[in-house]
Amino acid sequence: MSTKLLVHSDDAFLVRGLESILGRNGGFSILRSCGSVTALWEAITVRAPDVVLLELHPDVTFDFLSRLKRNTSCKLVLWVDAISPELAFQAMAVGVRGILRKSLSPKLQLECLRKVSAGEVWFEKVLVDAARAANLAALTPRERQVLRLLAQGLKNSEIAIRLAVSEGTVKAHLTGLFQKVGAKDRFELALFGLKNSVGGQWTAGQIEQHTCAVS
Repeated sequence: MSTKLLVHSDDAFLVRGLESILGRNGGFSILRSCGSVTALWEAITVRAPDVVLLELHPDVTFDFLSRLKRNTSCKLVLWVDAISPELAFQAMAVGVRGILRKSLSPKLQLECLRKVSAGEVWFEKVLVDAARAANLAALTPRERQVLRLLAQGLKNSEIAIRLAVSEGTVKAHLTGLFQKVGAKDRFELALFGLKNSVGGQWTAGQIEQHTCAVS
């Protein structure tokens, strides 16, 4: 069964190129959409695609992307010439499953769409690292303290004692850190802290081993 891919772009030449790439490899049924975001919404509603590949332009706001994620089951991939780490992080936060640069090789474009259609995500490592590093600067002094203690392997109760705050306050700070850093769990957050030099007694390898042990 082929994956229904809805491509939203006003660049007919670009879309034809993508169709050529996917046509040679199979597995995708390509649907086209162009024009306003209203037309895009209608196309998604009527055609029920599995994956939507859309160009990032002024009408495609993060509020619009968030509403799409809340009200449809399709997986979203942004199709961009370039994107800043800050915008990439915002896209990840609202549930975009992939960011595909138009300049990537046909092989990588195909790999991206296949991974997303299979339920995985596609973000180039350099973009993810840059996005997270950019958000490190947005952490408050207290969040940095919590992150440093977490990277040392401390539990919530131990962090609370060190900072003379309640465990509830520690949990609130961790919630903010998960959102700002984009980490899925406390071990990934601790790895982020170690890699970004907030300090710790554990090494990155120790954290990764512990993560495996509890997964």
